Amino acid sequence: MPDLLLYGHPDSGHACKVALALSLARLPHRTVWVDIWADPATRPQAFLAASPFAEVPLLMIDGVPHSQSGAILLDLASRFHCLGGDNPYGLRRGRELLLWEANRIGMCLPQLKEARRTGGDGFPPGALDWLRMRYDTDCSRFAVLLGEAPFFHGDQPGIGDCAIWGYTQWLDAAGVQPTPIMAGWLDRMRALPDMKAPTAFFPAHGA
Repeated sequence: MPDLLLYGHPDSGHACKVALALSLARLPHRTVWVDIWADPATRPQAFLAASPFAEVPLLMIDGVPHSQSGAILLDLASRFHCLGGDNPYGLRRGRELLLWEANRIGMCLPQLKEARRTGGDGFPPGALDWLRMRYDTDCSRFAVLLGEAPFFHGDQPGIGDCAIWGYTQWLDAAGVQPTPIMAGWLDRMRALPDMKAPTAFFPAHGA
């Protein structure tokens, strides 16, 4: 089994995506908590040397750095034949869901969450209304993508579910409400045996 070391922080939905995938796939790994709210220069030197933008998540696989949550999820699925990566259809489905999440719901929710954070970044007039409008559209497409299945990959969750979970876990913090279909999926995700709270994925002193 390769040596897996994940750098992240519980406030990073992108890091939570990767931590959830590792947990659902039951891949043994270690974590290092990185203070994303501190000056980047204060972050661990090994992390800074490997992360091109000093951003989380960063997954080291046998000492080789992997960045960008979507790319990491695809690598895990194909490398370990898990979370939809055990067949061509699952991988194609995963790619489609990851790109949709990155361009749609995974774009508006982090910004809406940041806008409500104490000391968070300001937004120009009209920006939040535009983001909420996008979220409303994303809710309807969420239902289309999910269909009648319990998870986006069918009977079991896959990398697409991990990606979409990243920020939908914080709808309250973003100041928006789930649709009934989204609420049902969120309940099923929370009930997964290998689901954890963000602070459990990334304890302050690592694992």
